[in-house]
Amino acid sequence: MYSFKVINIKSLVPRILELLPDKQGRRYSWAAFAKDCAAGVIVGIVALPLSMAFSIAAGGTPAQGLYTAITAGFCVSLLGGSKFQIGGPTGAFVVIIFGVIERHGPAGLITATILAGLMLVVMGLTGLGRFIKFIPYPVTTGFTTGIGVLIFSQQVKDFFGLEIARSSPAFFEKWMEYIRYFPTFHLLTAGIGAGTMLIILLVRTFLPRIPAAALGVAAATAACRLLDLPLETIGSKFGGIPASLPLPHFPQLSWHLLGAVFPSAFTIALLAAIESLLSAVVADGMTGDRHNANMELTAQGLGNIVSGIFGGIPATGAIARTATNIKAGAVSPVAGIMHVLTLAVFVLFLSPLASAIPLAGLSAVLMIVSWDMSNLGRFVRLIRRAPKSDAGVLLTTFLLTIIVDLTFAVEVGVVLAVFLFLRRMIEVTDIKLENDELITELAFGDIGKRTASEIGALARKDIEIYEIHGPFFFGVADMLQNTLRKVAKAPKALILRMRDVPAVDSTGISALESFLIQCRRQKMRLLICEIRKGPRAVLEKSGFIEDLGAENILETVEEAIEQAGPP
Repeated sequence: MYSFKVINIKSLVPRILELLPDKQGRRYSWAAFAKDCAAGVIVGIVALPLSMAFSIAAGGTPAQGLYTAITAGFCVSLLGGSKFQIGGPTGAFVVIIFGVIERHGPAGLITATILAGLMLVVMGLTGLGRFIKFIPYPVTTGFTTGIGVLIFSQQVKDFFGLEIARSSPAFFEKWMEYIRYFPTFHLLTAGIGAGTMLIILLVRTFLPRIPAAALGVAAATAACRLLDLPLETIGSKFGGIPASLPLPHFPQLSWHLLGAVFPSAFTIALLAAIESLLSAVVADGMTGDRHNANMELTAQGLGNIVSGIFGGIPATGAIARTATNIKAGAVSPVAGIMHVLTLAVFVLFLSPLASAIPLAGLSAVLMIVSWDMSNLGRFVRLIRRAPKSDAGVLLTTFLLTIIVDLTFAVEVGVVLAVFLFLRRMIEVTDIKLENDELITELAFGDIGKRTASEIGALARKDIEIYEIHGPFFFGVADMLQNTLRKVAKAPKALILRMRDVPAVDSTGISALESFLIQCRRQKMRLLICEIRKGPRAVLEKSGFIEDLGAENILETVEEAIEQAGPP
């Protein structure tokens, strides 16, 4: 059984320390450094428009996205458990960040980001990261597709240049506004958006090694400047990007604000853990490397704490940027640090260029990102081919994501998946009378070692043998009481055979205690045989075996029959 305790601190080793000379004298070479520099610059160019676009879509500023990519990205590369992970803002957070800003303002977002970072650190230090893989696949697919749909819907206004002062945050109301205001669309804006999208798709198809999003945004920006097009840009909407890095600022925390943002912070931490570990697994598959999940979660947590202190937004491992990093020839975490330096150079020396980026170009980037995230082919395939219960969880999570909010959708999706799992476990767990089956088993299984008296003992009317199949937990605990009701005439002894019980929980123990009391009231002796080591240890710790009597715990069913005494 897994125990929740702080893991061995010696196992939390950042991968960047592998660059130090080892006992064989191997060192990090200048050739490797050159590869990391080249890869870092390429990833920095890719991350530049995405960082700003995700922050804008989430209701933040473009500067916040860049600050997040710089601060959190540096922590993830310096301290992470993956050699190739690139950290920064991603599309998974857009919806939830938007909701936090709407409800609690910028201060609430900073608090939620820092709180989520602390949760991630706890996950890493306690080894809880291993449980992230138990989030059901229909739940992750449902909310990922829902996020993709929401991101797409948020970009329609900027893509077409619709004259809407402030869009409704509600999904269906937003689309009703789009329909009502669609006659106000701006042809040039839509043309730049469509052109950017076309360039990205063509580059991805025919020149996959070139950063498609960066090239598309650069082309859109150049077209607007050269043709002097009157389009809304980052500069006209946000006033540009400060040509400096932010100073740390520790927010004033209050119990009220902490309580208000806690659910959102938990969802941020959960999404960050899922996406960062998924990204690390993808990186392992591409390189043959093996990441340290606990170190990675700890680094992700520290990255989010630092991002919040510097006024950024939540961050996690970015799958697309990590894959780009590997394809660009990265060798070590130094490539991730070089990607951070590339972004820092842009902020410090080239930030005026960002002011000219048209919002329609960024919206085109996000529309393509939303399409990639939603993976509609996988979504439809699951609905058509998955079991109906899984399809129900998938659709419920998806619909709640777009209708209510992501936090509620994840909570309901996980709860539904747990209930469905319990139902399946109950279906495979049963308690049935074994007397006749045991006679057959002993007679035809190994007659040479079974005496006639042993086989005959199983047919005794004063003993009933029941076998429990499957885990004995709260979902099936009442089966014992049903077993007693089936006993027409109280036998002298009742034997529970538990060879197929892999686990017992506290509710199962309570049911056994109640069962023992009922047996004693009916003057039946209760014996347990063939119990596994794990369940036996649990029963010993709870005091049940002491109450039952150690002499009533037997190794084999034959010994239990003998212990029951003569007829």
